[in-house]
Amino acid sequence: MSETESGPEADEFDSEAEIDATSSPDVSVEYPLQVDGLRKTFGGITAVDDATFQVENGTLTGLIGPNGAGKSTTFNLITGMIKPDAGTVTFNGDDITGMEPHAIANQGLVRTFQIARELEDMTVLENMMLAPKNQRGEKLWRSVTPGVRNGVIEQEEELLDRVWEVLEFFEIDHIAEEYAGNLSGGQRKLLEMARALLTDPDMLLLDEPFAGVNPSLEKRLLTHIHELREQGYTFLLVEHDMDLIMENCEHVIVLHQGRVLTEGTPEDIKSNEEVIEAYLGGNV
Repeated sequence: MSETESGPEADEFDSEAEIDATSSPDVSVEYPLQVDGLRKTFGGITAVDDATFQVENGTLTGLIGPNGAGKSTTFNLITGMIKPDAGTVTFNGDDITGMEPHAIANQGLVRTFQIARELEDMTVLENMMLAPKNQRGEKLWRSVTPGVRNGVIEQEEELLDRVWEVLEFFEIDHIAEEYAGNLSGGQRKLLEMARALLTDPDMLLLDEPFAGVNPSLEKRLLTHIHELREQGYTFLLVEHDMDLIMENCEHVIVLHQGRVLTEGTPEDIKSNEEVIEAYLGGNV
């Protein structure tokens, strides 16, 4: 239905379907994320070179590699921040290659950034209220039309309840009225992950979520990630801390010079001579 055709009588809103992010993600696809032959060059430099891998549903998978291995570029290609020169990205059975970032997020594939991107002049609570999808109040006519406006208010009240639940889950409810620009680096990481969860994702791509985070907050973040994984969420994690990856991920993918060097369990990776040589700067 087009925007001009929509109206109060055509606006069917299912609050539980659109708001409830507490339910577990769909687990019908064994490998929700599949990357096949992904390639990206910048001038004469090949940043990602025929990268191929898949991520199993309900797992915490690590994506590692030496500096310049192509990890961030791979994340950007998967999430639509940049367009690939070749290859495909499939999510939940749909080809999402080259789609716009917001469209990919609407598919249920959501990322965080190494440097948190909160709206600094808004409070933590206001930042959170912007995150959920399909908000009726986003269309002006719904906010001012008698008989429809009540539905907008009702949804906002339900959203607010959900926001407070997520704030409490991430233990940042005590700073709800604080401006986001005043938060510490660790608090911003918690806020960004909390906002991502409110988009009702199936899978989260975390780009160095522990960078600049003190050990206490790092432990809290890890606890939340494991709790969410137990609820059925799938994670792909880029992180430089090898010990953290090896202690927390079930599966590890190693990039080197834009290609997948190897993948396997943490035990497999730690004993792999090619991985050791790549991290020590040798030729592989």
